[in-house]
Amino acid sequence: MTPRSVPQPPARPDGGLRVVVVGATGNVGTSVVRLLAESPAVGSVLGLARRVPAWRPPKTTWQAVDIEPGGADLVPLLSGADAVIHLAWKFQPTHHPAETWHTNVLGSNRVFDAVAAARVPVLIHASSVGAYSPGPKDRTVNETWPTHGWPQAAYTREKAYLERLLDAYEHTHPDVRVVRMRPGFLFKRESASEQRRIFAGRLVPGRLVRARLIPAVPDLPGLRFQALHTDDAAAAYIAAVSRPVSGAFNLAAGPPVDARVLAGIFDARSFSMPAAPLRVALSAAWKLRLVPASPDLFDAVLRLPLMDCTRARTELGWEPRHTSVEALKEFFEGLQAGAGMDTPPLAAHSTAGHARP
Repeated sequence: MTPRSVPQPPARPDGGLRVVVVGATGNVGTSVVRLLAESPAVGSVLGLARRVPAWRPPKTTWQAVDIEPGGADLVPLLSGADAVIHLAWKFQPTHHPAETWHTNVLGSNRVFDAVAAARVPVLIHASSVGAYSPGPKDRTVNETWPTHGWPQAAYTREKAYLERLLDAYEHTHPDVRVVRMRPGFLFKRESASEQRRIFAGRLVPGRLVRARLIPAVPDLPGLRFQALHTDDAAAAYIAAVSRPVSGAFNLAAGPPVDARVLAGIFDARSFSMPAAPLRVALSAAWKLRLVPASPDLFDAVLRLPLMDCTRARTELGWEPRHTSVEALKEFFEGLQAGAGMDTPPLAAHSTAGHARP
């Protein structure tokens, strides 16, 4: 999966790499920027986002920019970079998929074209487990599993389409080393408020997500997915900046999360339940705009395959520091506390919808 000749960032006189992070203020972006700022191999970080945050990590400068068509020219911002990490994503509004397509697909295409025009040698793109076609829950699949997504859900449809764009891009621009990260669901304490707004909305106050208020967890057919601490995913992005790798990398921590695991987190019991009644309720709530997450995304989650992360371990030297249970416990504690961070998407009270789950 690695090309015969893999372009590398050029050596700088001061030994410090210049990295641009597009979508730098959300769940993944804040973890990536923090780890880049802590790395002695990195000389400077340019964080691009729709709104400049108050957060001021070391070695980092900020620039407000809109990646959508009609936005500012991205080439001058990327010129001179050793690597571009593209994380920007819009989750809402799910009722208007043409709007998210405008940002996520057309905006990402602008970023890809700007990387080539600015002669940046490395492009690291945030794909997702959601790019994968429906797959098994009783075994894992590697990065060769088809990436056609679940066509009914905008999120998975857009992630899969960008995989096709990058297939063509790699042929057209062999001088760019392209890395595609395909993580499972990403959680950390600071992302709790944002993710509640994006997926649950006002119908599920964070303070209600606690053990004594959740006596049972429904065991739905297909409810088995992989989760990962956001900081662990960020470590894989950092490794890919300088390691001579390309192609796709699955990222996930164990164990796979199912009703039994969730019940253990909440000290609750699990019970078997068909998915149809819950989907009907979710669909009604979505149509009434009581919850922002669409029933199509619910369908996609029940169909996601489990991923084999051997390639990330062997080629990136990557190993998650947190289990999936630890990541979820931290996230649920953040929900109860109304946790956030001093960036517009992660603020405890915000209407922003640009960040990775």
